[in-house]
Amino acid sequence: METTPNQDPTPIRVLLADDQALLRSAFKVLVDSEADMCVVGEASDGAQAFELARTVRPDVVLMDIRMPGTDGLAATRLISADPELTGVRVVMLTTFEVDEYVAAALRAGASGFLGKGAEPEELLNAIRVAAAGDALLSPAATKGLIATFLAQGGGAGDAPAGGAAHVQRLAALTGREREVLVLVAAGLSNDEIARRLEVSPLTVKTHVNRAMSKLGARDRAQLVVIAYESGLVRPRAE
Repeated sequence: METTPNQDPTPIRVLLADDQALLRSAFKVLVDSEADMCVVGEASDGAQAFELARTVRPDVVLMDIRMPGTDGLAATRLISADPELTGVRVVMLTTFEVDEYVAAALRAGASGFLGKGAEPEELLNAIRVAAAGDALLSPAATKGLIATFLAQGGGAGDAPAGGAAHVQRLAALTGREREVLVLVAAGLSNDEIARRLEVSPLTVKTHVNRAMSKLGARDRAQLVVIAYESGLVRPRAE
């Protein structure tokens, strides 16, 4: 999904969390080169990332999944659980595009993930997408991976995330909201869903927002997790 630069005069505030100083420096140069975003803090571990998030209130945290001490997963859980940080979106950075902790990252509250080998434009687009809360990052490339790990119960000994509870909450959705949720889990954008259902993108956005509210999801990434864990959508062999 391509995004357009933020039209708001206030730039997207980005917090960098990675234990490699050189990588943080490279990300900082890249982010600060864009007119619609800026780096507001740097952290070398998860604990520092959480404390900085509370202090500087970023819009997006680029979070390395593996760091010494408090890792990215733990930091993401802390950010997601803090009621004062509900507007903060976490993009998890992984060394490999296929990472055993991806499902755990989404369950922890991450809005998506990106390989560290991604092209600069992919990284910048990921920040804009996460800040807008419009879509799961790289849906076409990640939906099969997410489905596979959710079907396996996640990585790193992750405990089940309450599939039965999700099923109960699904009962609150209207038929159209369930239909939209299935398409969100398939990795479609609002525009693509609108074309599929022959409605306006604004109507789709309304259905998505209502589904998030009823299911207690922070963003579309969490909707995908709920759709799979509840059994509404079944993993398919890619």
